[in-house]
Amino acid sequence: MWLLALCLERFPVVNTAYGRVRGVRRELNNEILGPVVQFLGVPYATPPLGARRFQPPEAPASWPGVRNATTLPPACPQNLHGALPAIMLPVWFTDNLEAAATYVQNQSEDCLYLNLYVPTEDDIRDSGKKPVMLFLHGGSYMEGTGNMFDGSVLAAYGNVIVATLNYRLGVLGFLSTGDQAAKGNYGLLDQIQALRWLSENIAHFGGDPERITIFGSGAGASCVNLLILSHHSEGLFQKAIAQSGTAISSWSVNYQPLKYTRLLAAKVGCDREDSAEAVECLRRKPSRELVDQDVQPARYHIAFGPVVDGDVVPDDPEILMQQGEFLNYDMLIGVNQGEGLKFVEDSAESEDGVSASAFDFTVSNFVDNLYGYPEGKDVLRETIKFMYTDWADRDNGEMRRKTLLALFTDHQWVAPAVATAKLHADYQSPVYFYTFYHHCQAEGRPEWADAAHGDELPYVFGVPMVGATDLFPCNFSKNDVMLSAVVMTYWTNFAKTG
Repeated sequence: MWLLALCLERFPVVNTAYGRVRGVRRELNNEILGPVVQFLGVPYATPPLGARRFQPPEAPASWPGVRNATTLPPACPQNLHGALPAIMLPVWFTDNLEAAATYVQNQSEDCLYLNLYVPTEDDIRDSGKKPVMLFLHGGSYMEGTGNMFDGSVLAAYGNVIVATLNYRLGVLGFLSTGDQAAKGNYGLLDQIQALRWLSENIAHFGGDPERITIFGSGAGASCVNLLILSHHSEGLFQKAIAQSGTAISSWSVNYQPLKYTRLLAAKVGCDREDSAEAVECLRRKPSRELVDQDVQPARYHIAFGPVVDGDVVPDDPEILMQQGEFLNYDMLIGVNQGEGLKFVEDSAESEDGVSASAFDFTVSNFVDNLYGYPEGKDVLRETIKFMYTDWADRDNGEMRRKTLLALFTDHQWVAPAVATAKLHADYQSPVYFYTFYHHCQAEGRPEWADAAHGDELPYVFGVPMVGATDLFPCNFSKNDVMLSAVVMTYWTNFAKTG
């Protein structure tokens, strides 16, 4: 009955535990996709303003009457043109920064909203409550918004409810003093609060609260992994998909939160001996002033991101995994073939690839930045050079570029993903592993590039089925459409049945 009413109305209204929301029905320009009802900008938490800054989120207040949920909510405060190293961001994001900027023009600290995409065509084979897929966006914990990802095609094609959300980013989402004054991980707690909201309310939209899958790419995948390890999210979801990111990469967790908090405090005149006083001072600053400060992490690390707080993240993620702290989740995990493209573009000074000196410099720089100055660094450097030299063709610059790309891809993505999958499997948890080899034809992409970081996303969200967008300005072919159909089938089948 509910679904029939949804299908017929242009602006359907649904009850939630906090009040009624009005969505909007959208047709998709593809004959095999039914219409989708979008509920955009639904509040899942109280606005984290004033004294609520640097605090865990609280459930939203209820509202009278019917709330319009027909336009995208504001993005959480961020500085797109800050000095965040492009090496960690998805290639489509940095290549189309102007387009990305339009999604985050409207920013507000009042940003804890989610968007729901509900399919209206009922699939006879899959009647009853629909599985739910919550997407956690990436962007190095500093940038991005769920608004960039229209879940309509995935929802319609896979007959699942897709949700995207905004969570607090950067300083506002992850500032930590390492003690009670500011424990950090607010962005992760936002994601957990959104899961609570879905558990409570998704049945009103025809969703199954017992079949919730979280999925994310890059830093979003790292969040997926951290939520698997957190007792705070126990029982709130059943399955997890980690695309190109885990909790054990060098950039996943910040082990020096106080250092970066002090740097920030000094820049805005909040330098106090007492950490509680410093946090109080930071709480009174305009959000823009905090977000626009350039606090640079060491290369391959993060300044503001998840921390081991003994609570949300109870211990070092690798230790938690070795103890088998994630027994009850099905997991799909994977990587793209050439994740490290941005690491190599800097060194590839010519069409002929990478010179021997540039290769040596890049490897040394990598070891120095990643490991500080321990004993035995020379051995490490020489070992890496040895392993990542193609001895049959050692004077070939193109080959050197290829092996350098493999080094960064292996270290930052592949090895952590394989280790995570293996630890998961050691405890007899169901785990599936994929590798993604394809990327769409876009201008400005070097001939030699493989599927880079973030290249799987347009296929997961079905972009080829409805045509290029400003964020994914690709020349999509029939093959792209077919591949996207396959990927969406895998992802939604996993959400339905594991």
